[in-house]
Amino acid sequence: MPEHVSIYQLLGMTFLVLVTIAWGAGLVFMLRRGRAEGVMWPSARPLPALPHQRVGPQRESVELTPAEEDAFAGLVRRLSADR
Repeated sequence: MPEHVSIYQLLGMTFLVLVTIAWGAGLVFMLRRGRAEGVMWPSARPLPALPHQRVGPQRESVELTPAEEDAFAGLVRRLSADR
């Protein structure tokens, strides 16, 4: 042991190294377990934590009068001419 290093510094460094190794091993374990569960998870089954998703409203359409169609066509021409 070097003379200028106290026992507390040596123990602290040893503790930090051990914690880092344990953290890395835990991370590898969680990532491997998550990957294995991801392969086994059926894709057609919805996630249990999310509520049932409803389908949105149907598309609506409105019939335009000939005057409205002409006004819309004029608006489109005017906007396309500005480009």
